[in-house]
Amino acid sequence: MANNKDLKYTEDHDWVEKTGHRAKVGITDYAQKELGDIVFVELPAEGEEFSKGEDLVVVESVKSVSNVKAPVSGTVTEVNDRLEGEPELINESPWKDGWLVELDVENEKEFEELMSEDDYEEFSAE
Repeated sequence: MANNKDLKYTEDHDWVEKTGHRAKVGITDYAQKELGDIVFVELPAEGEEFSKGEDLVVVESVKSVSNVKAPVSGTVTEVNDRLEGEPELINESPWKDGWLVELDVENEKEFEELMSEDDYEEFSAE
């Protein structure tokens, strides 16, 4: 599994990278492989607020349509506009170029509730 040690993870196979009060969100390598070729991404608008667990991003692949839920509560501060014309970036580079959104985190404790890499790898192996 190609994961990154500095990230946190959700049970929905999303990753979160925290920098200060910001959290960059994407889907894991495992998730993009399960989805198959991604053909469309619907991103939220900057400034939109989301509570943890609310639908944040829609990812459409040749196999299905999936909702990425907000892993933490916050306000969208940036979206990866490149995905609108190049949704395949999620397949090609889920950790770097294929990130989805960045949130200004409302509640730091929610970030602490996410899984570590070791916990995520154990969860994914089940």
